[in-house]
Amino acid sequence: MTRILGIDLGERRIGLALADGDGSPARPLRTIRRGRTLEDDATVLAPIVAANEVAELVVGLPLEASGERGPQAELSDTWAAELAAILQLPLTMRDERLSSHLAEQRLGPMKRGRSGGPPTPAQREAYRARVDREAAAIILQDELDSRPAVRYASPARSQRTETSP
Repeated sequence: MTRILGIDLGERRIGLALADGDGSPARPLRTIRRGRTLEDDATVLAPIVAANEVAELVVGLPLEASGERGPQAELSDTWAAELAAILQLPLTMRDERLSSHLAEQRLGPMKRGRSGGPPTPAQREAYRARVDREAAAIILQDELDSRPAVRYASPARSQRTETSP
């Protein structure tokens, strides 16, 4: 079975999502902390890739709102290309504009702290990690939905295809 790892690369965290080649939707997997170097990130990601039998990487490309490639897109592109070379996996870059915003909408608001006060730092960190995982799933599902193979279509897209004349 072909498994694809979706990656939402951030400055502090890396959100991960996984999809099987059997047509199941992308699902959040976990969030890891960024290492100081790309090699540190690859060292943490390699066992995850091996354990999940990942055959391809899909990494979010943070384009500017206008669609242009900015400095962050260049950094992400370089990081992803080097990671793919280290892990010896094919790579697809996917536009990730608004993925974190959509992830926050899906997850709902951050939980309040004790007695309704502001969230604690630990609650904020846990919420941000959840957002990163969910954003990775959104990026991966967007890529799968754009592919011509029906086996990758999300359930919502499959229903539209089946009911369309």
